[in-house]
Parts: sequence; structure tokens; C-alpha cells
Amino acid sequence: MLNKFIKRGHRKVPKSDANEAAYAGHRSSGSNVTVNHASRTTVASSVANAQQQGGGGGVGAGAGGAAPTPAAIAAAIPGSSGVVEFLPYFKDVPSADRQTLFIRKLNICCLQFDFSDTLKMIREKETKRQTLIELVEFIQSGSGKINEACQEELVKMVSVNIFRCLPPASHENTGSENIDPEEEEPYLEPSWTHLQLVYELLLRYIVSSDTDTKIAKRYIDHSFVLKILDLFESEDPREREYLKTILHRIYGKFMVHRPFIRKAINNIFYRFIFETERHSGISELLEILGSIINGFALPMKEEHKLFLVRALIPLHKPKSISMYHQQLTYCITQFVEKDYKLADTVIRGLLKYWPLTNCQKEVLFLGELEEVLEATQSSEFQRCTGPLFRQIGRCLNSSHFQVAERALFLWNNDHIVGLIAQNRRAVLPIIFEALERNIQGHWNQAVHGLSGNVRKMFLEMDSELFEECQRQYQEKEDQAEGLEEQRELTWKRLEEMAGIEVEEVEDDDDVDNCVNDDESDGDVDVDMVN
Repeated sequence: MLNKFIKRGHRKVPKSDANEAAYAGHRSSGSNVTVNHASRTTVASSVANAQQQGGGGGVGAGAGGAAPTPAAIAAAIPGSSGVVEFLPYFKDVPSADRQTLFIRKLNICCLQFDFSDTLKMIREKETKRQTLIELVEFIQSGSGKINEACQEELVKMVSVNIFRCLPPASHENTGSENIDPEEEEPYLEPSWTHLQLVYELLLRYIVSSDTDTKIAKRYIDHSFVLKILDLFESEDPREREYLKTILHRIYGKFMVHRPFIRKAINNIFYRFIFETERHSGISELLEILGSIINGFALPMKEEHKLFLVRALIPLHKPKSISMYHQQLTYCITQFVEKDYKLADTVIRGLLKYWPLTNCQKEVLFLGELEEVLEATQSSEFQRCTGPLFRQIGRCLNSSHFQVAERALFLWNNDHIVGLIAQNRRAVLPIIFEALERNIQGHWNQAVHGLSGNVRKMFLEMDSELFEECQRQYQEKEDQAEGLEEQRELTWKRLEEMAGIEVEEVEDDDDVDNCVNDDESDGDVDVDMVN
């Protein structure tokens, strides 16, 4: 019995105490620090309890015991004022201990801070920043291939930091939906000093040659990708630039995710086009797609053609197209360059969404149309000549000089002039009237001069066709004048007939008045007789 009591008296040291010993052992051996709460015993026991509730797991923290998981640290350390303990640099520990140290540094970086108060917890914020810098350098150096447990903790730490609720957009705060997105001041993330390093760490991890995609895809999964895509709503352009690079690298490295990423981007576009018409990251997503489209194999899959028709072409509809038009134009022209047979589809799609009252948008459309026509072959050009040049003719006669001028600049492009020359018998009769009207009466001198140059170009192309169009135009004008004269004569006859009727009505009124007067006189005479 005595021996049993003696054995029970020698209690095994708890993991929490071992962790304390392990953390204290590094107090004076480096410049990096661990942020702990003021009550070290309370923190340690809380972490240990959280580990036991989560399965008691974790990667060993040196010889002392298991390192606390990010969830355990978040639960144990609420984020108030704390004391610090030092962690060594990676270069100061043996290679065998670097994986363990890596996890412990990741645990430090799971802590969240309030950046609305710049004077609050300055030392702890700097501690996390320096730790993130060291983690980035460790991954970038390739000094050691991190194991699966480290990769899992790395993705967890990244998720804790970047996946957050974004602040409401400017128009949501003010309640005004009519604010031009170009005029809105972008919101800059106050915690960017930390976020930038977290994004840099994630990027270095993805592009590292030591990263095994078979292992990494377990943690960078569909859910992770969707959350990355959600962050493109951020108003901070610096964050969207990192997200663009990271998503592009994920698409390139994880082939299994490619169809899912394309479909998810599709859904974002659908919601933007048909529901909200507001999204901060459309231009960045289109930049990624431009690179993706450039790599499409030929013959092009039906899925990709549907994406062009259902998502890219309808992106011309929103009012905020100027925010992403350059990237959209690149994607559209990539499709036409890949498969010239899509030119007719694209041009008719542009005509479908052609603006009626927005002149600046018309100028953008004309610029895009020129780039599409540069990649268009004669056979496809012939299929859309009629509707295309009817729209161009309307643009030529626009009272907004920039629209008319931009339409006339199409004749400065040699490839387009070549296409027009081949199809001049279809093109000239459509736009001849628009050119003549500009020469006869457009208010802007530059438009007047350019119209004359285009007219001269057609005359040199085919003088017989030009004279025929001129004769038809003159006949049409004469006929129009005849109709106008006939209309005026008709109105004059109607006025004369209306005047005669008015006189007859007035005469009838005079007769009625005379009769009434006679009747009243007769009544007076009768009264007098009586």
C-alpha cells in the first residue's frame, strides 16, 4: 500500500507545464517573440484544455511537448495587453528543430490585433510583423522542405488572417446608389502591414518548387478557392493585386481546380451583370481570364464558347464598364484570335448591347470594335456587314463629336480598309448618306474634314460605285423634297378647308343670333298689345 501511495505521489508533469518550460528556454536566444497573456499559468492551462477538447493533437514543440494549435491560441489569448517571450531565428536552431519552430511562429501569427487604434499593442504588432517576415524568408530560401503538418498549419494561419468580413462599400455607407464607382475613394485596409506579408507568404508557398500539389490540394481546396474569390470584393487595390497573382498561380499549379475556378468566376460575373452591377474586382478577374483564354487549346471547347456568349459579351451591359473595359477587350479579342469564326458572334453581341444615350460608352465600344475587326477575316466580315455599318452610320452622324470622330478613325486602320474595299458594294450604299450629311452640315470642323477624306477614299476605290451611290442619294433627296412639298400643300389645303368651315360656322351663328333677336322683339310687341 505504501508503495502505491509513493507512486501516485510522483505525478507526471502536464503538457502545459512542459510547454511553459520549452517557451521559457528560448527567452534569451533570439529576437522574435511570442505574445502571451499576463497570467502564463492560465494561458498554458487554457491551451492544454483546448488541445484535449480538440483531440489532444499537435506537432511536438521541441523536447518539452506539443505546440498549441492556432485555434487554441485564439481561444486562450483574447488579444489584450500581454507579455512577450523570445523565439530564436531559424538559423540559430538545428535543422531538425526548424519544422517545430516554424509551427510555433505560425501560432504567433494567428493572433489578431485592432488596427483602428494605432497606439494600441504596438510592440505585439511589430512582433507579428517581424515573425511574418522571417516566415516569408524561410519559405523563399528553400532551406528546408516543410512537412504536411506545417503545410496544414500554414494554411490555417493564412485563413485566420485573410478570411474576414469586409467593410461595407462606400455606396452602402452613404445610401446613394448613383455614385460613379470611378469617383469613389477606395477603402485602404488598416492592417495591410500584416496582410501584405500573409499574402506574400501564401504566394511563396504556392510557387515554391518544394510544395507538393498532392499534399497541398488537401488544404487549398474548393472551399479555400471560393473564399479567395470572395475577397476580390475588397476595395483595397493592393489586396486585389495580390489576390489576382495568387489565384492565377493556384490555377496554374492545381490543374484539378481549373474547371471549378472558371465556373466560380462565371457565377461572379452573372451576379454582377444581372443583380448588383457593383463589384470591385471585375478587372482583376478579367486579367486572370485573359491569361487563361490565351492558353486554351484548339479546337475550342463548347464550354469556352458558352462562357464568351453568356458571361463576357453581357459584361458590356453594366454602366461601370469603363472600370474594366481594357481587360474585357483583351479577353474578347483573344477569343477571336483563337477562333476567327467567333468574330460574327462577338460583333453581333456588341451591337446588341450598343449604348443609346451614353456617348463615352459608345467611344469605348468603337475602340473595342476596331480591335475585333483587326482580327476578323473577310468571310466573317461579310456575315455582319449590314447591321455593323448601319450602326457605324448612326455613329458618323452623332452630334457628339468624339463619337463621330472615333467612328471615322476606323478608316485609318489598313486591315479594316482592306475589308471594306473587298465589300465596298455592300458598305458604301449604307454609309454614303451619313457621309454626305456630315459634309453638308455637321457642326464640328474635324468631323467635317474626316468625312471628306473618307468620301474621297471611296471615290478612289470605285468611282463607278461612288457615282451610282451619289445618283441614288440625289434621287432620294429629290424624292424627299417632293414629299415635303406635297406634305406642305396638303397642310395648306387642310388649313383652307378648316378656314371655310370656320366661316360657315360663323355665318350660321350670325343667322341664329338674328332669329333669336326677332323672336325676342315679337315677345315685346305681344306684351305691349296686352
